[in-house]
Amino acid sequence: MISVPQRTIRRPVTCSGIGIHTGDPATVVCQPAPLGTGIVFVRVDRPASPAVKAAASMVSDTQRGITLGQRTPVRTVEHLLAAAAGVGVSNLRVEVRGEELPILDGSAAPYVEALTSAGIIEQAGRRPVRTVHSPLWVSQDAAWILAVPADRLRVTYIVSLRAGGLGTQVVDFDPSRHQFVDEIAPSRTWGFADELQTLQRAGLARGASASNALGIGAEGYLSPPRFPDEPARHKVLDLLGDLMLAETVVHAHIIACGAGHDLHVELARRIVETVQR
Repeated sequence: MISVPQRTIRRPVTCSGIGIHTGDPATVVCQPAPLGTGIVFVRVDRPASPAVKAAASMVSDTQRGITLGQRTPVRTVEHLLAAAAGVGVSNLRVEVRGEELPILDGSAAPYVEALTSAGIIEQAGRRPVRTVHSPLWVSQDAAWILAVPADRLRVTYIVSLRAGGLGTQVVDFDPSRHQFVDEIAPSRTWGFADELQTLQRAGLARGASASNALGIGAEGYLSPPRFPDEPARHKVLDLLGDLMLAETVVHAHIIACGAGHDLHVELARRIVETVQR
């Protein structure tokens, strides 16, 4: 079986900010973790410090982000998971104060910087690589994801934007040819300005601002984008983070169109089911 080294960080590192949905102060401390731990989130602000593992079986909500756990949930974990995926960190204890992880600048770049500044070290153990041997298909209405066999991970994401001049964006990310740290990690979460009030009435996006999200209006971007196709790049970022919920390294060419966290998680679950057969 193909495998890759397990990795953790050398020393603790802290990230603080606000939650994009709650708007409340949020702090995480990423700690080194032993071999075979995976990514575990620990609510140190609650009695007995309940923990929840980053696993597809632990997802309790996928509305505008990934929530893990039921009684003491941890919200909006996808950007940290994407950073861990991008730099190859497989074992991490994430101590959380607050219900939601800090959104920081809306991308995975600050988490990448934090993990690399803490020092990434290889551990004396291997992590399996799971290859998709036959096509996997998940869909909902007009949105879909197809995973087909490949000898490495590749992600092609198609995003159609209902805003003047933006049209349909396509990003094809192959880690053997592209740099996650420079080309995907800095892309920010995004949303349509005309949906903001509705989201806030639903208890979402209460911490959203121009400093942590890319707004899209009727005529296009409301502030300068970091990339012309930043929304599609961020979709790749989210998918890479959500695939960490399969608790394995995935080799497949994944093609997604108009999808979101719900289909990302469903694909992760399908991958887990396939591995367990």
